[in-house]
Amino acid sequence: MILGQTTETFGSDDQSWLGSAHGTDSTETISLDTSTFTANTHYPDGYFKSGIPLGAITATPGKYGPYDNAASDGRQTLVGFLYAAVKAPTVNTVDPSAAMLTHGKVRESRLPSGITVDAAGKADVAGAIRFV
Repeated sequence: MILGQTTETFGSDDQSWLGSAHGTDSTETISLDTSTFTANTHYPDGYFKSGIPLGAITATPGKYGPYDNAASDGRQTLVGFLYAAVKAPTVNTVDPSAAMLTHGKVRESRLPSGITVDAAGKADVAGAIRFV
C-alpha cells in the first residue's frame, strides 16, 4: 500500500431486482437525504442497496429518501428506485449523489431484504414502473 492511500471495499451490488434493461440508460441523478434512512434497514453493510424504493422530499427539492406511505414529507409518493449501490457516509448530514430508475420493470420478489412496495406505491408509478 502506498503511504497516504486508502482502500475501500463494500459488498457487490445485487441488481437482480431489475426486470429488464429498459430504462437503465435514462436514470436520473439525485441526492439521497441520509437522515431519512435507517442504517440497519437501508445500509446495514455500509452502502445503500440498489432497489430501495424512493420518494421525493418536498421541503428539499432534489433530495430523496426511502418511500414510506405513512410519511408526510413527500416520501409517501413513490417516484423511483435506487438504481445502483451507493456508499453510505459516516455521518447522516452528508447526502451522497445517486442514480434513480424512474421507468422500467421491477422484480418485486428480488428487492433488498425486508423492503416491499404497497398498493399505493404501485399506483404512484403505474405506467412508468411495471412490477413483474
